[in-house]
Amino acid sequence: MRNPEEHPAPPPGDYVERVNRAIDFVVCHLDQDLRLEDVASAACFSPFHFHRVFKSLIGETLAQFVKRLRLERALAIMSHAPDRPLTAVALECGFASSSEFSRSFKQRYGVPPSAFDVRTWRDSKRDDLLTLMSEAGPCHLDRLPRGENPDGFRARVRPLPRRTMAYIRVHDPYRSDAVPNAAARLVSWALARGLADGRWYGYMWDDPEVAALEDCWYDVGLEVPGAEPGGEVGVMEFPPMLVAEVEMRGDIALEMRLLDWLYGTWLPSSGYSPAHHPCFEAWLGRPFEHGLEHFELRAQLPVVRS
Repeated sequence: MRNPEEHPAPPPGDYVERVNRAIDFVVCHLDQDLRLEDVASAACFSPFHFHRVFKSLIGETLAQFVKRLRLERALAIMSHAPDRPLTAVALECGFASSSEFSRSFKQRYGVPPSAFDVRTWRDSKRDDLLTLMSEAGPCHLDRLPRGENPDGFRARVRPLPRRTMAYIRVHDPYRSDAVPNAAARLVSWALARGLADGRWYGYMWDDPEVAALEDCWYDVGLEVPGAEPGGEVGVMEFPPMLVAEVEMRGDIALEMRLLDWLYGTWLPSSGYSPAHHPCFEAWLGRPFEHGLEHFELRAQLPVVRS
């Protein structure tokens, strides 16, 4: 029998870092065949131990997690690109065929994708979001009707170079102060390394109007050169991409109207489609520098030409 002192268990922070690596691998390869062995290897676990660790930290098996992400990505595409053929949606999201996609979709949502009312689903999820946010204080976030732009939003499309991002991942980010607390920890990490004046980002991997709020996760990120992951701070590479960028200064209601306009009015007539990357909040300065009632940022939606 081995002496446990010769092979001490990794600290919890190490497990978090390695599971985050696995999540990053899944997200970047969601349209491909994802084998347990490959995902476990990305996290430096044996497949047997990885399966147990992943489920204990995430609450789902890897197979359940991958299927849920694929279905939620499919819902997002169906919502923002309604003319996309369902077979194309299925293949873009990693399903082997349209029949597999339809079967998995019906198991989760009760009807096949061809019969699913995306608008009603999104409205119900926004109601959930509003209810949760109203618990933290007064909040009025009416959906901006398509075609209207009372705030004078203007989008510009521009390329972004390859970026390396240090991040802290927040699961269930709509919990009170969860994201600001993570931002404060990453700012402290950056100050200790002389990096705090770099470009700060926030990126929501899940659309809260598609996914259950408790299943969402949000990354507080800082663009860094050559950082190494450690503990809860992970590192991820983003490829070069085109983004549609809109600048704003205001409260959360203004940001929600911005996203409504960007997805509902600008995108359908732009000649672009959303890419398979999250929408970024590119902070003007450090995150939450002006508190929780006023935000200064550029919303950056990754896009591809239609």
